[in-house]
Amino acid sequence: MRRFIALLAWLPLAALASPKETIDLLFAVKGIDETALAPDGRRLAYVEHQHNADRTESRDTLLYVLDGDNAKPRRVTAGNGTAAHAEKNVRWSPDGAQIAFLSDAQKTKQLQLYVVPAGGGAAKKLTSLNGQVARPRWSPDGKTIALLVIEGQTQAAGAVEAAARDAGEVQETFFEQRILLVETATGKTRFASPADSYVYECEWSPDGKQLAYVAAPGNGDNNWWIARLYAVETESGRVREVFKPTTQIAVPRWSPDGRSIAFIQGLMSDQGSTGGDIYSVPAERPTDADPAASAAKNLTPNRASSPAWISWHASEEIVFSENVRGRITVGTLDPATGKSAALWTAEESIGTGGDVSSISLSDDGKMAALIRSSWTQPPEVWSGRIGSWTQRTHVNDALKAAWRKTESVEWTSDGQAVQGWLLYPRDFDAAKHYPMIVSIHGGPASMAKPAWPGAGLNLAALAAEGYFVFFPNPRGSYGQGEAFTGANVKDFGYGDLRDVLTGVDAVLKIAPVDPARLGVGGWSYGGFMTMWTVTQTTRFKAAVAGAGISNWQSYYGQNLIDQWMIPYFGASVYDDPAVYARSSPITFINAVKTPTLILVGDSDKECPAPQSHEFWHALKARGVETKFVVYPDEGHHFRNPAHIEDMVVRTIGWYDARLK
Repeated sequence: MRRFIALLAWLPLAALASPKETIDLLFAVKGIDETALAPDGRRLAYVEHQHNADRTESRDTLLYVLDGDNAKPRRVTAGNGTAAHAEKNVRWSPDGAQIAFLSDAQKTKQLQLYVVPAGGGAAKKLTSLNGQVARPRWSPDGKTIALLVIEGQTQAAGAVEAAARDAGEVQETFFEQRILLVETATGKTRFASPADSYVYECEWSPDGKQLAYVAAPGNGDNNWWIARLYAVETESGRVREVFKPTTQIAVPRWSPDGRSIAFIQGLMSDQGSTGGDIYSVPAERPTDADPAASAAKNLTPNRASSPAWISWHASEEIVFSENVRGRITVGTLDPATGKSAALWTAEESIGTGGDVSSISLSDDGKMAALIRSSWTQPPEVWSGRIGSWTQRTHVNDALKAAWRKTESVEWTSDGQAVQGWLLYPRDFDAAKHYPMIVSIHGGPASMAKPAWPGAGLNLAALAAEGYFVFFPNPRGSYGQGEAFTGANVKDFGYGDLRDVLTGVDAVLKIAPVDPARLGVGGWSYGGFMTMWTVTQTTRFKAAVAGAGISNWQSYYGQNLIDQWMIPYFGASVYDDPAVYARSSPITFINAVKTPTLILVGDSDKECPAPQSHEFWHALKARGVETKFVVYPDEGHHFRNPAHIEDMVVRTIGWYDARLK
C-alpha cells in the first residue's frame, strides 16, 4: 500500500513550472566532502563531490592533494586516472609519508582500503571486503589501520538512509559494525571488537595498544542513544566498559599520557549532530569499591554554549569547536583548570566533512584545515594557523549569492534569551513589504547557523525568490548550554513554538515583513513543528511539512529509531501514552486552516511516510487544502537529484501561490 501511494503521489518535474535560476544556483555548488591536513601541516588532502551534468544521481568523489601553498591540486586515485570513482575517508599516516583512503575503483559500490605514497605513486589495495566500510584510523606507529566494517551488508548504513522494504515474515536482523585491524605491510586483518556490539566510532590510544570506542549491542541505527564508552586491548582482545553515560556521548579522545579519555556528553537527538559538555574519565575504570572515582568529570559545567568537537594534543590542551548563539567558535580548554580561550569566532559553518563542526589539526595543534561556508560564501577548503586561514580551493568562486544581507535577531521568550537568523530577499527595497517564510530546523538538538544553501529542502533559497526567510533557534536547540537544549523535554511544541512566534514578532518590528503573508516550513523535527504550528495558530497562510511527525503515539511503533524518544518523553509510549498525545499535532487537527504541502520519502526510517499520510488524510477529511507527495526509494536524506529538484520546485510554487 505504501508503495502504491508513492507512485500515485509523485509527478514528473515537467508537469510543474520551474524557478530555473534558483534551482540552477542550488545545483551549481560543488560539494567538498572532506579535508585532511598532513601531520606537519604542509600538505593538504580534500575530497570533491561530482555532479552529473544532467543532475542524475552520482556517487563519484575525487580525491586531491595540495603539496604546497600555491600548488595545483593533484588527483590521487585507485583507478587508472581517467574515470571517477567513490573515493573518500582520506587519512594521513602519522609520519605523513602515506595516505589511506577508501575507493570502489575495483567494484562499484564496494569500498576497499588503499594506501598511496603521499608524494605520488600507485595505490596499494589492502582489503578484499564484502560489506560496508568506513572511518579508517592509523595506529600511532603507522603499522595498522583500524576500519569500521559491516560484513555482508550491501545497503548504506545509517538512520538517514533508505530503509529496506519488509516482505514476508518480518524478523529483526542486526548487522554489527565492528573494528577491523588491517596490517599496512601485509594486508592481514583481524577483528578487534566483539561480535555482539555495533561500534559507532573509535580512537587509538597514544601507545597504540588500545582503542577507545562508542558502541551498543543490537540494532545499530536505533541503539546509538544507549551507547557506552569501551576500550579494547588490541593484542589480548580484553574489553572493558569505561563509562556508562546518562545521555548521549560522541568524539572520544585520549589524553596525551593515555590515562584519560575525553568526550562530549549531552542530550543529542541525532547521531552526527553533536552538542553537550566536554567530559573526561579515567581510561582504566576504578573498582566498584570506589564508585565516586569512576564518575566522569565535567570540564565545561554550566557553559552557555554547545561544544561540538574536540581534539586532545601533546600540548595537554584540548582544542574544541562549539556552537554559540547561532555562531561557531574554535578555542582551547585546559583540562586541569577548566579555563578556556576563544581563538576564532565567525558567523558561518565549518567542518571537515563527515565530522560536523570539526577541524583537521597538525600534530602540534597550531595548523588546521577545514571547510568553511556561510550565507554569502560557498564551501571551500581553508588552512593555516587557527583563525588565520588562507583559502586553498576555488571550486565555487564563480558563485554569487542570489539573496541580500543577513542579520542575527535576538529576543526574549518566557524570560529567556533566544536567537535566530534573518535572510533578506534579493532586490530588497526598504520601501516595500515582503512575505516571510519561517524555517524551523530539525533535530531538535541542532542549530540554524549561516551556511551556503545546497540542493535539498533548504528554505534559504526562497530569499532568491523574493522572501524574507527567518531561521529561529528555539529552546531545544544547541548554542546556549545544556539547560537550553533540554528545555523542551516533555514539552515538544509548546515552549519552542512560543519562542518561534515571539521571534516572528521581533522580526516584524525591525524588517518590512507583511504580517498577512507568513509561511512556515521545515524537515524532520522541523516538519513536526510545521504540522504542530498549523494546529496551534492561523497566523501562517501556507505551510510545507517535510518528513514530519503527526502522531507521536503511532510514530513510536512505526519508526526504526525509537530509542531517541525516551530521553525526551521520559518513558515509552506504552508506559506514558498521555505525554505523547499531548504533543501530537493529530490531537488538535480540528483547528487547522492553513494550506499544507506534505513531502516525504517512502523509505524513511526516522520519520516514516505513514506519519505524513495520517496528517494528509486528516486535513482532507477536515476540508483543508493540502497536497501529499511521496518520493520512491528515498530515506530521510534524499539522494536522487530529480526528486530534490521536484521538491524544491513544489515548495516554491506552494508558497508563491498563497503568499504573493
